[in-house]
Amino acid sequence: MTTMFLTGFPGFLGSALVERLLDRTPDDVTVTCLVQAKYRDRAERRAERIARTVGTDTDRVHLVEGDITRSDLGLGDDYADLQRETREVYHLAAVYDLGVSREVGYRVNVEGTRNVLDFADGSPDLDRFQYVSTAYVSGRYDGTFTEDHLREGQRFNNHYESTKYTAEVDVQRRMQEGLPATIYRPAIAVGDSETGATQKYDGPYYVMQWLLRQPSVGVVPTVADPDTHTVNVVPRDYVVDAIAHLSGIEASEGRVYNLCDPSPPTVAELLELLGDATDTRVATVPLPKSLAKRALRDVPGVQRLLRIEPATIDYFDHPTEYDCENAMADLAGTGIEPPPFESYVDTLVAFMREHPEISPDAMT
Repeated sequence: MTTMFLTGFPGFLGSALVERLLDRTPDDVTVTCLVQAKYRDRAERRAERIARTVGTDTDRVHLVEGDITRSDLGLGDDYADLQRETREVYHLAAVYDLGVSREVGYRVNVEGTRNVLDFADGSPDLDRFQYVSTAYVSGRYDGTFTEDHLREGQRFNNHYESTKYTAEVDVQRRMQEGLPATIYRPAIAVGDSETGATQKYDGPYYVMQWLLRQPSVGVVPTVADPDTHTVNVVPRDYVVDAIAHLSGIEASEGRVYNLCDPSPPTVAELLELLGDATDTRVATVPLPKSLAKRALRDVPGVQRLLRIEPATIDYFDHPTEYDCENAMADLAGTGIEPPPFESYVDTLVAFMREHPEISPDAMT
């Protein structure tokens, strides 16, 4: 029996990826998911649902309680046995929160990744370490950030970006030392392009929520020229379909993939599309970024009224474009490509209307 070891279940990307992996692999392949104890019940329900959807045995998804911030991943006596059984590691677990503190971000994103790397390094029959990073290891790089770029002297918007950057530096260092690995860098991941399904509302969803609360006209502050800055958004299904395919081909070993939209909308285009989808006329008002962030952070009631995380503002004057040459080349002919935002924005908004109970909180 072949075992895949996955962190980040039952998270947003991890849940969908487990379904794809079960679907593309033989019945003798199992996926062992490291699950925090507080998510055990949710993970069991999701694993059963995934098995039914794929039409496979429920025992192909094996749940083990653990914690990536512990040196033994919280596995205790099972650690060595799992190492021996594991052929492939998928590391998705991270704090996906723009407002995360440096302490928490470093403990989970950096130290957690090092612990999972150690687990993979000690697996005698390891075929591949599959690591989900983020496009925003670019920080505020001015220009086009390629799949070969990493240490470019960039500065970062927040501790989420900086700790994910440090984690990827560690992964690439292990690759140079001989670890067989592949790195995936998604842009801003939103809901499924076919169903709109998501597990939390953040990023562009803040703007959607704001517009849905307006009677007819929504005033949106812009902190830079909305016609020149872009917002790179990709749907969940593109990200997990790409990872599921690329992780299964030999050519991907040693590669880095920017899983981004090669033709992202400008801020102005994004706002127009969101306005059309929410039946709201968008009126933009130029505002200095420092003033906008200060108001959200310091003025009583403003953040509660707008329900926007101050750190989100930085992505509306983002100076970076992303080159996706590796991803486009290795996905060519598969039909896996990022759909234009305009083709699924209505689906995202429809899901949000139907599910107002979902929060912006990350799974921690």
